[in-house]
Amino acid sequence: MDELTAGLFNPFASEEVAPPNSSHWEAKRRLAEAVRQLNDLLVSTVASDAELAQASAQVEALNRTLADTPRLHGTLAYLKSGEHGHYGEINHELNAVGGQSNPLAPGLNMWLDGNRAYGTVRCGLAYEGPPGFVHGGFVAAIFDQFLGMAQVAGGQPGMTGTLTVRYLRPTPLNTELKLSAQLSRAEDRKTLVSGELRAGGEITATAEGLFVRPSRGMAAMAEMAVGNSGQ
Repeated sequence: MDELTAGLFNPFASEEVAPPNSSHWEAKRRLAEAVRQLNDLLVSTVASDAELAQASAQVEALNRTLADTPRLHGTLAYLKSGEHGHYGEINHELNAVGGQSNPLAPGLNMWLDGNRAYGTVRCGLAYEGPPGFVHGGFVAAIFDQFLGMAQVAGGQPGMTGTLTVRYLRPTPLNTELKLSAQLSRAEDRKTLVSGELRAGGEITATAEGLFVRPSRGMAAMAEMAVGNSGQ
C-alpha cells in the first residue's frame, strides 16, 4: 500500500465503528446524524406550510452561520492541514457513502476479516426509490464503496474500473442490510471482488467489481487532484 492507504489507522479492523480521533470529529458526527434525521423527517413530514417556512428559516440561519466559519474543501485539504488525522481517518469521516461525519452517507459500517469483508447499513426514507424500497442507484453506490474497501485486502488498492450489479429482488427500507464480499482474483494492477447484499437472510442483490491500481499508485491520483484544484 502507498501512503494514502497505509495502516497508520485502520477503521475497518473490527465490527465496532471506529471512534472519532478528536473532539472535532465527535462534534461533526453528532451534527451529521442530526442532518440525517432531518432528511428522513423532511421527506415524511406533512407539517403545515407555516411550520415548514419556520423550519426553513432556522436551517437557512444555520447555513449562514456555518458559511462564515473556516472551511476546508475536500479530503485532501483536510489532510494537508495536518490537524485532522491521517488519510484513513479523514476518509472514514467524509466519504460520501461510508463517512461517519457526512450526512449524505447512509451509515455504512464495514470491516475486514482476512480476505473477506463484511458490512451493515440501514437506509431510511430519504433513500427510497420504488415505494418502500431502496433506490437502485444507492444500492450500487453502497456496493461500490463496500467492494472498494474489500479490495484493499489484496494489497494493491485501486479505483473502480467496472461495477456490475445484479438486482434479484427489491431491497427494503428501514431494515438492517448485511453485506459480504471476498477477493476473487488479484493480478498485476487489477483486483476482482464479488459481494452480496442480504435483507432478512435473503439476497437482494449481488455485485462484482474490477478495481485497477493507477500505474503510479494512488498517491499520484492525489497529486493530480491537488494540481487540478489549484491548491
